[in-house]
Amino acid sequence: MVEYNFIELAKNAKQASKKLATLSTEIKNKALLAVAETLDKNKSRIFEANKQDLEQAEGKIPQAVYNRLKLDENKMRDMIQGIIDIYELEDPIGKILLQRSLDTGLILTKKSCPIGVLGIIFEARPDVISQISALAIKSSNAVILKGGKESVNTNKAIMEIIQSALSSIQEFPKNVLTQVFTRDDVKEMLEQDKYIDLIIPRGGNSLVQFVKENTKIPVLGHADGICHIFVDETADLEKAKRIVIDAKTQYPSACNTVETLLIHKDFEAQNKLLESLKEANIQLMFAPESWHIEYSDKILSVKIVSSLDEAIEHINEYSSGHTESIITEDRENAQIFLSAIDSAGVYHNASTRFADGFRYGFGAEVGISTNKTHARGPVGLEGLTIYKYTLQGNGDIVADYVEGRKQFNHKDLL
Repeated sequence: MVEYNFIELAKNAKQASKKLATLSTEIKNKALLAVAETLDKNKSRIFEANKQDLEQAEGKIPQAVYNRLKLDENKMRDMIQGIIDIYELEDPIGKILLQRSLDTGLILTKKSCPIGVLGIIFEARPDVISQISALAIKSSNAVILKGGKESVNTNKAIMEIIQSALSSIQEFPKNVLTQVFTRDDVKEMLEQDKYIDLIIPRGGNSLVQFVKENTKIPVLGHADGICHIFVDETADLEKAKRIVIDAKTQYPSACNTVETLLIHKDFEAQNKLLESLKEANIQLMFAPESWHIEYSDKILSVKIVSSLDEAIEHINEYSSGHTESIITEDRENAQIFLSAIDSAGVYHNASTRFADGFRYGFGAEVGISTNKTHARGPVGLEGLTIYKYTLQGNGDIVADYVEGRKQFNHKDLL
């Protein structure tokens, strides 16, 4: 494996991010198309590398992780289509968010800009590399990626193919995308607050907690996915059955899978709903060891509540802030729930499984954020931008306003 100095690598990424910030939409889109085409032409090489990883991992990792590691034609198709989808999205950089005249000829503008350098730490899923790379290119951010050891061959193959595509675009800066491999690299990454602007961990609870506890760099992510569904007394039984079964069984190990079901004591079809869940092979836990368990399996905590207020209080107490849903035919109850629940996603009569960047039309996502910072929920292109204020003047000075020679007019221009 090629030796490298992490600090120099991070410094180079920072310098590359400055060049990338000035790149035109045309060049970025040209780069994205080149990446998609080159990955498509080199699918067999990626499958061969993935085969090596699968052979080495068999019997040594959980089946769910093994399934995420495995690349097939469908995943590869989706991977390439995801890049095309990002190519087709509007450039998020340089958008004017506010423009205000402070005085005649003194114009304040709030404009979207890149975050800078992203540090991405992820487990098992090699398709993350193409997603993150495409999002980074379009949002003008440099990226340092650290994948899991179980996918090292696949990760290397995908990154080398992406790098070869980018090198064919003369105007595209070097060192925008970098990959590192060791445990020591994670430690180094978390220490480089001078060069890295945001850390995004994609993995289990232990990984996210470790990252949050060991860095001064802002962290975007969620530690776990304790999602809730509340069935109130006016809920439609068929809607409730469809939504809860989908939210629990469609992909049980996903972070947006429902883990706790709350049912109003006056919901008359309670027994019918519970029977339908059992028929869908869902194990119901009426007295769980904790209300803060992420089962990642067809197991569901169930609690009977006496009111909407009790449901809201329970969710705000035990939720991880990911996604919650109410099933009700009472619009007033729905509005109260949507307003009172303090989570990144709050739904009415819909499955929690909709909490996903692709389903939101973001093209792809770098992850789900439960933070209360600039980005929350599925984080796509817009979540990888921040903003800056520019001020255009003509020899203007503050003393004129402090001493009364001039007055602000504060007139919005947009």
